[in-house]
Amino acid sequence: MSGSNTSTKPNSIGSGNTVELQPQGSPLGFSKQEIMREKAETIPAWVNNHVDSGYDSLVAGIQQASSSQGYGFDSDKPKILVVDDGAESRMTAVDLLAMEGYEVIEADCGAAAIALIAQKQPDLILLDVMMPEMDGFEVCQIIKQDEQTRQIPIIFITALNDKRSRVRSIESGAGDFLTKPFDRLELAARVKSLVQQKRLNEDIDHAEQVLFSIARAIESRDPNTGNHCERLVQLGKEFGEYLNLSYNQIRDLMWGGYLHDIGKVGIPDAILLKRGKLTSEEWEVMRQHVLIGEQICQPLRATRGVIPIIRHHHERWDGSGYPDSLKGDKIPYLAQIFQIIDIYDALSSERPYKPAYTPEEAIQIMTEETAKGWRNFQLMQQFTEFISKRDRNS
Repeated sequence: MSGSNTSTKPNSIGSGNTVELQPQGSPLGFSKQEIMREKAETIPAWVNNHVDSGYDSLVAGIQQASSSQGYGFDSDKPKILVVDDGAESRMTAVDLLAMEGYEVIEADCGAAAIALIAQKQPDLILLDVMMPEMDGFEVCQIIKQDEQTRQIPIIFITALNDKRSRVRSIESGAGDFLTKPFDRLELAARVKSLVQQKRLNEDIDHAEQVLFSIARAIESRDPNTGNHCERLVQLGKEFGEYLNLSYNQIRDLMWGGYLHDIGKVGIPDAILLKRGKLTSEEWEVMRQHVLIGEQICQPLRATRGVIPIIRHHHERWDGSGYPDSLKGDKIPYLAQIFQIIDIYDALSSERPYKPAYTPEEAIQIMTEETAKGWRNFQLMQQFTEFISKRDRNS
């Protein structure tokens, strides 16, 4: 919950030295200049060391993830599955791809292809359309409906060249469409491009997994919060649906449940886990966690919708919050929503310094704070109605 708000606004966290989040040459290398938008002027120097330790954790996690996956063609041959019931055309594609340095797997029908995909996890599939029993469109739809295989890019290779076939290939989820007889250079270029894109997406997925792992590790540093993040994820989903938010907005609220306090990786245990009241100097340090969290998540495109939540979930409607003293609707809407569910969970959960308040007691406290000008009155009314309805249905 928000405390006093007399902070000066620090612009950045860190030493300003270039630090890569990946080993040299890997696709997710970022410098701190790229990650941080501004220079730090008001943060105690020792904070930099703890922020750097957070980056070190991120580095270690990403290195561990990348050690189990090949990211360059030199160290790990991409696997291509060629699916075609015609032996001659299949062998033509196999020979061309083998000459380009790929590991090539073959299947002569749709059923065999689906079985091989589960076993071999190819990086790309060349798929003939006109096959007996199960055509390429059906195979593609099955692949794209499976959570474990839907990210595998597919190129249709077929003698069909009409507009309807091209449209159907797109609708079924294919990434590209080549007409037989295909040009060797064109095939090689398209395969290389799609494989590189798939592996970049995998890199990003691994980095996101590291972020969530760090967030869970931070929560485990303070055993008194229990399953705070998991509860926020569920509450964010339910309240977001109640407000008729979009899919992406609900997803960002749910991700915010895990990532909102990731910046606490840069806060010393002596402050983060202190039992008594924080001094003004300690409180000033504690408030840096929103900026640290923003800067950790900033490089990843997938977390951009969560960043306003991370930075602004301690703002107040009357401008007395931090870090930017935003007022009213200048506070991002998702941050306003998230702050309400965050405070509600803190009030309704047991902590060493307080009992768990009943839903009615928690809502009463939050209503009183809203009357002081701390919350969006309309949003607080909607949350009150949501909790009342949820409790009636439980």
